Amino acid sequence: MADLVLSGTGVFVPPHRISNDELVASFNEYVHRFNRDHAAEIDSGARKPLLESSSEFIVKASGIKNRFVLDKTGILDPDLLCPRIPERSNEEISVMAEMAVAAAREALAAAEKKPSDIDAVIVSCAILQRAYPAVAIEVQNALGITGFGFDMSVGCASATYAVHVARGLIETGGARAVLVCNPEILTGHANFRERDSHFLFGDACTAFVIERKETARGTNAWEIVSTKLKAQFSNNIRNNFGFLNRCAPEGIGKPDKLFVQQGRKVFKEVLPLVSHFMVDHLAEHELGAGDIKRLWLHQANINMNQFVAHKVYGRDPTESEAPNVIAEYANTSSAGAIICFNKHSADLAIGDHGVLCTFGAGYSAGSVILKKIA
Repeated sequence: MADLVLSGTGVFVPPHRISNDELVASFNEYVHRFNRDHAAEIDSGARKPLLESSSEFIVKASGIKNRFVLDKTGILDPDLLCPRIPERSNEEISVMAEMAVAAAREALAAAEKKPSDIDAVIVSCAILQRAYPAVAIEVQNALGITGFGFDMSVGCASATYAVHVARGLIETGGARAVLVCNPEILTGHANFRERDSHFLFGDACTAFVIERKETARGTNAWEIVSTKLKAQFSNNIRNNFGFLNRCAPEGIGKPDKLFVQQGRKVFKEVLPLVSHFMVDHLAEHELGAGDIKRLWLHQANINMNQFVAHKVYGRDPTESEAPNVIAEYANTSSAGAIICFNKHSADLAIGDHGVLCTFGAGYSAGSVILKKIA
């Protein structure tokens, strides 16, 4: 492969922040109202009572303590438990594109690139705001980038899949440099009435630039040593919302139109898959645990990350070797690993290796071996 570089990253998070205590207070109020309103059915055994949540339960289950969101009021309203994000006119920039532009400007600045240096924009994220026109083309227009843009989605692995696609575009001469954006409005598909997942998600957007090594100017630039992808079908993480819902109106508004996860199955099945996938990828390049200074993993669950990192290193990793940002940002899907990289990569030395790995629904997984060059 050509000498390619990840030359700059950017992060956007909304201004509103929700702590576990705030989220739990609203959820438990909803539980109290539900159990009161259905007391007769619960007493007769026809319906099971809903269980309360707690901050302690959330931290133990996930490691999450806070999350950033586009709308706080709606999520914390026990009558709604849903963000309220008003639609915009077709003449206004969309919410997702606005997030992407903010993160992209930071990434371009970090890479010391102008819009005229970029030939392609990829918006790659778990859930897209609309089917068409492509959000990437809207971002391209807002930034004044000529060339082309397109959207893609591979669940939580979307960012690393986009690295692989961007690499191909540059290697084949289709672009000099590619801007990738990962806008995630995950509170929009979160089920805030479901105890086991109401705390999982936050909103955020990341962006990064991929270009040839000879044009890289950023002060925290990383050579892309190798990329590797894997997919294995599973229904254990699913969202059935889409344009075909109108063709089956009896299902509209049902829980499966939001995030649904069989958590225990995911933990049991994904972790061995990802661990072996990463170890095999490193072995293909004659790299071992001692050669890897840092892992930037998908920020889904602290327990999952500790398991994967232990398998890669063959021991419990240090906080420096496998940093996590999930406590502050929650699960931000494709953006999480890039946030982690953005916050925890500049301190490493030239020549150090690290691995960026994302995984999730599909199942899908992507691994990027990086080597610091500036």
